[in-house]
Formats: sequence, structure tokens, C-alpha cells
Amino acid sequence: MSDSCCGPTTIAIEQVTTPRQATSGRRDDLPVVVIGAGPVGLAAAAHLAERGIDFLVLEAGERIAASIAQWGHVRVFSPWKYDIDAAARRLLEADGWSAPDPEWLPTGAEIIADYLAPLAELFGDRVRTDARVTAVSRLGYDRVRTAGREQAPFLIRLADGGELQAGAIIDASGTWTTPNALGASGLPAHGENEVSIDHALPDVLGTDRHRYEGRHVLVVGAGHSSATTLLALAQLDDTPITWAIRAGNAGRAYGGGDADALPARGALGTRLHALVTSGRIQLLTGFFTHQVRATGDGVEVTSRTPSGTERTIIVDRIVSATGYRPDHSIAAELRLDLDPVLGSTRALAPLIDPNRHSCGTVPPHGVDELAHPEPGYYAIGVKSYGRAPTFLLATGYEQARSVVAALAGDWEAARDVQLDLPETGVCSSGLAEDQEQRVGLAGGISGGLLSAPLPLATVSASTGSCCG
Repeated sequence: MSDSCCGPTTIAIEQVTTPRQATSGRRDDLPVVVIGAGPVGLAAAAHLAERGIDFLVLEAGERIAASIAQWGHVRVFSPWKYDIDAAARRLLEADGWSAPDPEWLPTGAEIIADYLAPLAELFGDRVRTDARVTAVSRLGYDRVRTAGREQAPFLIRLADGGELQAGAIIDASGTWTTPNALGASGLPAHGENEVSIDHALPDVLGTDRHRYEGRHVLVVGAGHSSATTLLALAQLDDTPITWAIRAGNAGRAYGGGDADALPARGALGTRLHALVTSGRIQLLTGFFTHQVRATGDGVEVTSRTPSGTERTIIVDRIVSATGYRPDHSIAAELRLDLDPVLGSTRALAPLIDPNRHSCGTVPPHGVDELAHPEPGYYAIGVKSYGRAPTFLLATGYEQARSVVAALAGDWEAARDVQLDLPETGVCSSGLAEDQEQRVGLAGGISGGLLSAPLPLATVSASTGSCCG
């Protein structure tokens, strides 16, 4: 499903209706509540607005797109033309907004300032910040009770003690706040919670520089977040860098180079490979983090392979870029049909299983694959993918369009799932080179890196390491 800068491919699928999928479960007298004011949540709001459906967006952070703000210094590797939802564009342009240069590679901060903030402003008080959802249920119904369930409104409980009712729920809260453990077996490494470990994508060259310069830094993970951090650390003098991955080699992390459909993404892997080859970054392969322990000399990190072989290194700081997982605990009293492996819906799981698919082979999907036994509740965006690292932002926008069409009762549109994505192929790296000259990246890094952070997953970019 990731393809080429050399021309769009349109993919459409039709779904077979089942009794459960044939009802949206929406109560028309109550608003649809969207959880999360990031790109996909606000896209859902845009589609709801276009269809005249009342809605309310609840954002846990103090500002819209609070998670993106955490990596606002990072420059994504897909240009603006892939980063704007179609319904959002129509609403903004009707209000006099002018889209940014379609070929420009924006930073997270630019995505907020130039797109998401103006979009949220259009919705006024229908977007609420500092509104963290702690639980959702059916009013008067726990998970066990059935009779009359579909007619009951959803009950939403907030961290401040308030409660709201909704006709349907679109959960686009993402996974940024629930990163995977540092430990290699899916469990926290021994001592992990007792040692200071940094989240992915710190502002190494900006506000966080003092924490890393001149210190030995260990970066764990093989996705784009780790690559972004490694490239930034390499710009700091007298800063030893160790990169640890579980795989036997870093080929997947280096990606497709000049053959990458998004030139900036290819440049990311090419630069990383050069830094490892030159010795600027020490690469440790087959590293299974088992224990971390603070010592007088620094933080001792021990790897233990499945066969029991151990090795230990001592560093000053650790950056964990091991991916993310969904937190479905707020919906514990809803009837969810979750795949036991990925934590996505059971219908979506075989389409996104990273053991069988890369982001280039995940087919388009919509409301039917996202439906739960609880009519009217949908998780979309990166949260819908569970622990699969193959999510694409364009896919999230299409999920939002499909789900909102279903909530409006327009099942023909809901099931007409389409994506226009550039085909994979050998393409020029001129875009990345031109951007470097325009933002001053040729000899250093200014305003971010030509890379894609894990949480954004822009159009043809993986949120993990599936596509490089």
C-alpha cells in the first residue's frame, strides 16, 4: 500500500454486509464524541461537520495535538500534499485558508500551527482541551447487560469528575502515551521503572541538548524514531552513541535508500548507514534488553539472548524508541472484539499483521473492519492498528471518512474505501536535497530532521520499522 512518487494508484474494495455491521448504533439526539484532537481526530470532526452531524472533540492535553507538540522539532518525511485530510481542506479553504507549499516537508510544530490549529479554530467550543477521558460505557449498562443496550447512550467519564453522554464514540486518542517497554520480551526490563529512561524523539539539538551532549547515549529500537534520534545525536561533539537492536543486522532500519518512494525517508536510512560504517555510531545487534541498573559509573544495561548469552554495557542516558501499544482500558465496559495478538479489531488483524505484511501490502479498509460488537464505538487512527507498526496517516483519514459516512447512514460511501498513494519505485531524491538547501540541513540540522516520527505515520511512511 505504499507505492510510488511516480503516479497514484487508486484502490477500492467493497465489503459484505453482516447484521452487526449494518447498524451504526448512533443516537441522533446526542453528539458524536471524538476522543483526541490530533490529525485523525480532527479529520473525523471535519467529516462530521460536512455531514451536519453534531459532535464534540475531547483532547486530554492542554492544547490540540498535544502528542505532536511533544515532537514538534521533528521534520516529517512526507510533504504537505499527503498530510491534509480532504474534508478538512475543504472546510479550511472555504474559510479563506491557503494551504502550505504541497512539496514542503513540515515539522510537527508546523503541522499544528499551519493546519491543525486553524482547523480546530473553525470548530470553536466543540473542541475541548484538558478533557481527559477515563472511561466509557453505556448509560445504565455494564458489559454484561444486553436487553435494550443499543438504544442506551454512551456514558463518558472525565478525569475532572464530569460526565457526558454521546450518540457514538470515535476514539482517535492514539498510542503516544503508552510506549512499549524497553525489555525485549514485551515486559519491562528488570529495573526499568527504577532508572530514568527517555521517551522517543527528545529534542536533542534544542531544549534537551544539555541532557545528552558529552554523555554516552544508548538508543534502543530499529524504527524511524530511533533513526531520527541517532542522526541528531551524531551532530553533538564528544557524545558517544550506541545503537542497540534485537535483529541480527540493521538492513531493515536502513531502508531503501534512493529507491524509496519518499526521498527524505530514503535519505534517513542512507545517512544512518554511513554513520554506523564510519564508526560514529556503535551498532549492537542481537541485543535483548534484560536488566537496567544504576551504578556509580552510569546505567548498566544487560542483554540476555533467548539462549541465555549475556553482555553488559554502561551508558549515561537511554532513549527508548521501541514502539507503542494501544490502551483499551477506558473501554473496559464496552463489548470489544479485539485480536489477541495485535489488540486491533479481529477483522482488521490479518490485514495488518506485521509477520505477514509490510506497510506496502496492507490493503485499504474502513468501517466494516473497524466495527466492534458495540455498535457506535470505533477506534480509528494509529490506535486502531494495535501493536502493528504499519499505520499510515492517509489510511487514518480514510478510516475517519468511512466511519463518519456509516454514522450518517450512508453505507454506500462508507464501504467505498479508496486510497490514492504514490507507488513504490525508484524515484529522484531531488525533493530531499532541495529541502535540505531550503532549511539548512546540508551541513547540519535546523528545525528538525528529514525523517518521520513514529506517531505520525505520514502517508507512505511506516510508524515502525516495517518499511525501513
